[in-house]
Amino acid sequence: MRAAPVRPLLYISLSAASWGSAGAAAALLHRTSGLGPVAVSCWRFAVGAALLLAGRAFIRRAVGEQRARPLALVATGILMAVFQTCYLAAVTLAGLAVGTAVALGAGPVFTALGARLVFGERVGHRGALTLLLAVLGLTLLAFGADDGSGGSAPAWGFVCALGSAAGSAAINLLTQAEARCGRSGHPYDRALAGFAVGAVCLLLVAAPTGPLLPVQTELAGSVALLGYLGAIPTALAYALFFSALRAVRATTVSVVMMLEPVAAFALGITLLGERLTLGAATGTAVLLCAVLLLTKEKTNG
Repeated sequence: MRAAPVRPLLYISLSAASWGSAGAAAALLHRTSGLGPVAVSCWRFAVGAALLLAGRAFIRRAVGEQRARPLALVATGILMAVFQTCYLAAVTLAGLAVGTAVALGAGPVFTALGARLVFGERVGHRGALTLLLAVLGLTLLAFGADDGSGGSAPAWGFVCALGSAAGSAAINLLTQAEARCGRSGHPYDRALAGFAVGAVCLLLVAAPTGPLLPVQTELAGSVALLGYLGAIPTALAYALFFSALRAVRATTVSVVMMLEPVAAFALGITLLGERLTLGAATGTAVLLCAVLLLTKEKTNG
């Protein structure tokens, strides 16, 4: 088996870690700003699109590089809006630990099934073992979390987390399909278009359904958190993520992305006061073993 490039795997790992911080930032915003998941996602997408647009002139491009198809860019933007908004809703309704664990646990299953059906990818024995370890780790993370850290409606949060997982898998597979056709375009432009389309879609939903501005008493802190959401786990992370997707198999991406719940749990403990139980600690260890096994497989071929 051909070894996967190290740099794309590093990009995906950094993206996953920064996305783990997004849930904590969204949880803090929900507590203090008065904004719902759709409004937070709308601001996040708008800030991310603005930052990507500002940096577009500094991106080097290959001569003769084909542009992505407009319909694919629109579909990517809609899927990104669904993926992120469902995730923030899951964090709000089910808690950071459970929302993240369910979303990331279901994602690899959806992606692996889709890659098998669409691309005919083979998982292999070691890949199957890695996937099983990862799902086991995420299950332990979910059920080992402190009951006191749960959200207001865990059942609906679970449904939202599944929606987030489905959206993430669809983005993964769509980008892979476009790359195989030679029409993926530049990853920077793909991220920019996705956030711009997603921001418009979210604005159409957020404007009639709830407040778009944070409460005045927490304005400074809310603006800082929204700026962070737009800059780090959005503009930077997605630019790296889309770049890496062109060089790494879809199933590999889905498992490396499981670094996200590790970051989410760490921030949940330090920022949100959640307790890391024995089950959650065991799940984190199993999850890290799965990622290390995957890295060894891809490095040794």
